[in-house]
Parts: sequence; structure tokens; C-alpha cells
Amino acid sequence: MQVLQVQLKVGPDPAEVGRARRWARSRLAGSGIGDDEPLAETLVLLISELVTNAVVHTGCPAVLRMLFAAEGGVRVEVADASDRPPAPRHADGDDTNGRGLELVDGLADRWGWQPEGVGKSIWCEVDRAPVAPSQARGGAVNPGAPVSPGRVHC
Repeated sequence: MQVLQVQLKVGPDPAEVGRARRWARSRLAGSGIGDDEPLAETLVLLISELVTNAVVHTGCPAVLRMLFAAEGGVRVEVADASDRPPAPRHADGDDTNGRGLELVDGLADRWGWQPEGVGKSIWCEVDRAPVAPSQARGGAVNPGAPVSPGRVHC
């Protein structure tokens, strides 16, 4: 299995989320995934959510990576400086926050997190080819404990 990996350093400013989306769109197009494909929109939304979570909850720089498998699947990883696990929450009605990991769980074929260096990496994978419903929902490998990721010293 051949994999092409690209990465982008993201600053601790929420405005960096837009830059990450633009960068991702250009890399997706370069990999043969057109802007008009539903896969591109799904991946850009996933990237937006994961980068937002990293920037907002840590206040530190992060690294966005996209890995393109020869089979057509795409893995997105966002590494940050916090070692605290992601904390999926359930947003109520008019809440403006708390839906990010619910979206990731609903859109990705698989997602999870792992320790990386002094922090962690949250990842998700999207298969390009449709999969059988029994294989589609991998769910979180390490669902977060009910704690906020908290701010860390960068």
C-alpha cells in the first residue's frame, strides 16, 4: 500500500482554520479528488472541525496531515500539544459549541486518537469507495473521557 503524506503547520489563531481549509482543497485537487466530489466536501468539513478543536482547546500550534492511500482512502490527522484525550460532548438545541466530534463520528468511516510526542493526534479516515453498512461505522477507537482538553503551555 503506497501512501502520499502532506502536512501543514497551523498557528494558534482561529483564523488559521480557513487557511487549513484552503490548503486542504488544493491538496485534494492535486490528488485527483475534485472540488465537486462529495468526498472533498466531507474531508474539508472534517479538517475544519479537527483543526478548530486543536486551536480552540489548546491555544497552541498544531500540525494537519493528510495521507492519501493508493486505494483511494484519505486519512486526516491533527496533532496538538495537549495530552488530554478528546472529549465528545452532546450539544443541546441552541448550543453553538459541542458538535465537532459528533460531526466527525457521523461523517468519518473511522476515527480515534493516539498519544504523539508530548501531545496527541486525533485522526479520521474516509474511504473513497462505498463500503458495506456493517463495515462503515468504526466509531472512536479511544472515546474521550468527560473532561475538557484544557489549555496547555506551548
